[in-house]
Amino acid sequence: MAHTDHRTMRRVLRREIAGTIGLLTDEHDFRAMRRYRTFTFDDHLTYLGQIEALLRTRAAEGTHTTLALFDPEEYAEFCTSTGLDPDNPASRTRFTARLAATGATVPYDGRPLADLVPALVDEAVRQATWEYASTLLARLGPCPTCGEDIGRAAFTRASHLLTRILDTAPEGNRHLVCSVSGPPETLVTVLHADQNGEGTTHLDEAEALEFTSVLALGLATNSPGGLVMRTSAPGTPDRVYGWRLRGNNLVPLTAGEVFDAYCTDIESGDLISPESDVDYCAPPDLGDQEAAPGHHH
Repeated sequence: MAHTDHRTMRRVLRREIAGTIGLLTDEHDFRAMRRYRTFTFDDHLTYLGQIEALLRTRAAEGTHTTLALFDPEEYAEFCTSTGLDPDNPASRTRFTARLAATGATVPYDGRPLADLVPALVDEAVRQATWEYASTLLARLGPCPTCGEDIGRAAFTRASHLLTRILDTAPEGNRHLVCSVSGPPETLVTVLHADQNGEGTTHLDEAEALEFTSVLALGLATNSPGGLVMRTSAPGTPDRVYGWRLRGNNLVPLTAGEVFDAYCTDIESGDLISPESDVDYCAPPDLGDQEAAPGHHH
């Protein structure tokens, strides 16, 4: 009887352990792991099928599982820096545990892996973009004339501008895209600001942090860039408008400039036919931008 009780208790406890699975999302990463003798899978599709079956089983048992993006290069570096043997399942477990705390993750919610993998990759790109922008902002250091931290001031400025943009936007769901061109690459960040029935705007905190950091980087470094907003509400045409980054400010784009930006293929430069039922327009006035907090040197 005592033995059964122990077994039952263990089963109950196992349901309360939240787990993380480090997922190899593409064929290239999967092949990189096959060099380890203890990594026993030899087909990526079979591997994904086994992971999906395991996720479904755990969910049926009431166990919560998080998916993390497993990067073989990062794993190899982790093993080198910690002195672990990379060809050992315990080392992979240690690395996955660290990913659970610091890496890109999405909770398993019953959706097929085919839907969850893009969400996980998006999350990893978003996190990498935020870390990159934050690092560059931190490196800017103090202003030589007034001593103010340039990156922090630019972040405050960007937060203020984002608040003004959302406050002046029409009712409905808002989709913002900010791009900042600079060496060595162009950073693009997306923010969804959806309103519920009561008119309350919902922001994903991590998305908002990344968006603000990229906008701040553009403002602080005087990089070429732009910000485009698209609003959607039932019964009205979608509205599209935007600004270009100039110095410490956002300068409104004309309706024609927004139309041109939306109807040109970024890769080829070819014209794309405009969408029907979309109103390309000038943006609302954000108020006296220069009176806003921020760095003006």
